[in-house]
Parts: sequence; structure tokens; C-alpha cells
Amino acid sequence: MDYLEAIKAYNVREALPSTGKTALLVIDMQRYFEGVARPILKNVLSLLSACRTAEMKIAYTRHGHQDPKVDGGMLARWWGDVIRYGDPEWELIKEFHPRPGEPIFDKTRYSAFHGTNLDAWLNENGIEDLIVTGVLTNCCCETTARDAFVRDYRVLFVADGTATVNEELHLASLKNLAFGFAHVVDVKVLCDWAKSTPHPSRRGI
Repeated sequence: MDYLEAIKAYNVREALPSTGKTALLVIDMQRYFEGVARPILKNVLSLLSACRTAEMKIAYTRHGHQDPKVDGGMLARWWGDVIRYGDPEWELIKEFHPRPGEPIFDKTRYSAFHGTNLDAWLNENGIEDLIVTGVLTNCCCETTARDAFVRDYRVLFVADGTATVNEELHLASLKNLAFGFAHVVDVKVLCDWAKSTPHPSRRGI
């Protein structure tokens, strides 16, 4: 499906990332979600490569609970089954290899900001724009995007670099985010932008 065409009535605010002030956030691309994540894996890896080439800040999240009775909260009560911290399914999908300087923020709630140092890390690095990719579109990705918006980050949400259990839920999130919280974009636009952007280390040359 052409997601941008499907949501064009709501996706009326166009934007590209700000050079030197943008970070890519890869949300919960873990083995637990591999069945949902596999269809977007190529797109996310392409975007990751382009952002590395552009010397963009990159971070990951990883969801997991050490003791659901203590750190599970309503999320654990809602789902019953949760990802256990340290289990094989908690690990990132094998194609992802964070490099030095690409932190992983471990979390226990939908929002990547809740109980983590993500906001501090973004501020320390002068980040104003946040590119959101990963899974699930309508849970951790959407909640993080909304949370980023209310913290005054400009959010670029990747339509074909996020995924959930079905298209109905995916499109519902894209429409809601486009309406009030994020610039919904696709991988090609971001990769083209990243490839054409001067690398920070080359500025002034």
C-alpha cells in the first residue's frame, strides 16, 4: 500500500530533518517482534545506513521487564505476557549491530521517554528533530512520537519504516499522527535527504 497516498488528507505539513539537529530512533526491533518487524527490516536498515553516512545521531530502544510485578505496571496487567529482560527474545534482531556512540535505551513502557535517559541524551546532543522507526506503530512508536511532540521535538514518523499487526491499525496511527503530532514521511525521502546532506565533519572544508 502507498501509505502516504492513503493518509494525504491529513498529512498536509511537509518537512525534512534539520541538518545536525536530527536523531534517528530505532524502536524495539527485537526478536520478540521479529514476525511483525521482518517486512520493514530492509527499509529500516537502509535508513540506518543512510543516517550513519550522514553522521546523524542514532539510538535504539529495547523493551523488557526484570520483574513484571515490580516494573510491569498497567502494561503487564493489560497484556499478561511480557518480554523478559535478558531472554533471547529481548535481544535485538540479529541484523542490528549498534556501534559505539549509538546507545540502547532499555524501557518498560510504551514511551521511550518513560523511565529512561533518552530526553537528556537528545538535549545533550542538541537534537531538535526525531525520526521514529520500528515497532509497533500504534503502541511504542506512536506513544513515543506523541511524547516527543509534547516535549517540543519535531517528529518525523516513517510510514514504511514502522509496522504493527495489521494495516488497519497502522493506517489509523499514521492518520492520527499526521493530523496532530508528526510529519509522516517515507524511507526514500529520508535516505535521499541523508545522502545529499553535507557530513558534519566536512563542514567548512
